[in-house]
Amino acid sequence: MSRSATSTLPISVIGAGLAGLSCAQALLQAGHTVHVFDKSRGPSGRMSTRRAEDAAGPWQCDHGAQYFTARDPQFRAEVARWQQAGVAAVWDARLASFDGTAWTTPATPLERFVGTPRMTSPAGWLVQGLQQVGDRALAQWQTTVQKLERTADGWAITSAEQGLHAQRYSAVLLAVPAPQAVPLLHPVASTGAAVAASARMRGSWAVIVRCAAQVGLPWDGAFINTGPLRWVARDSSKPGRTAPAGTETWLLHASPEWSEAHIEDTAESVTDTLLAAFQSLGGPAPATLQATAHRWRYADTEPALTLGYWWDADAQLGMCGDWISGGKVEGAWLSGQSLARALVG
Repeated sequence: MSRSATSTLPISVIGAGLAGLSCAQALLQAGHTVHVFDKSRGPSGRMSTRRAEDAAGPWQCDHGAQYFTARDPQFRAEVARWQQAGVAAVWDARLASFDGTAWTTPATPLERFVGTPRMTSPAGWLVQGLQQVGDRALAQWQTTVQKLERTADGWAITSAEQGLHAQRYSAVLLAVPAPQAVPLLHPVASTGAAVAASARMRGSWAVIVRCAAQVGLPWDGAFINTGPLRWVARDSSKPGRTAPAGTETWLLHASPEWSEAHIEDTAESVTDTLLAAFQSLGGPAPATLQATAHRWRYADTEPALTLGYWWDADAQLGMCGDWISGGKVEGAWLSGQSLARALVG
């Protein structure tokens, strides 16, 4: 497959988390045609928000990434655009830390951002940008890519829902968790598969808690360094959030170590354990709460790789994501930009 023979074909980006959308955005700005595929019902990846309705009314809660920082000037400029568009804002949270004995307050103030009115909003805004460029961009949901094949007329993809796709692509860029990239790359790019296999991604349990009354804790977010919990947050305190009058929504994240040890436990047993730990910190009695558990199979990488991205110019295959770029939301966005520059360059 020669590059000249495929130069007019679109580029396939598999994964519509922040890394994939960042990459697609940069490629479109460079004049390419891009098709984005994701197995979920919409964009955002782990910048995720659960929305539902119960007897008290509609509720929402960020149950993936809780906030993000912006240290890199390029990403800070992007976040400023999000703020201007109304899809991100600073979260002036009252924070605390607990070591099992004493509570402390973080010594160094840090500007923390969240999506508004929910964590999925920046991703949704980026997808709107893709849709505004007309036929040069396509976003297709509920498409689980299972196979890549290099043919004489370009890259072919096969999905669980549609089988072999008719469209051919000049390049395929994977913006998925490392363990999901390995089986896709192994038959066609052993070097890339080895890079993905070297990343150790850990799972994480999250429990969304709906409280019928306001919780009298003196903080909005707390780092917990003992027991099964790692992070507790008053999701209702984030800017732009709405909840039925007098109620609050909280998020409990288990520690990576506890999550890994209990990754195959039932949602019910995980919920019981984390609610009991929340109560021990001063939270409400579990019997007064409604709770929903969510298991993230691939939540973070320890340690995260620092390659930034992976690109095989000969094969026209690449990978981007937070797991290959130091972790965090900022790393995901920068990774997508870097992979796009490598392809364009």
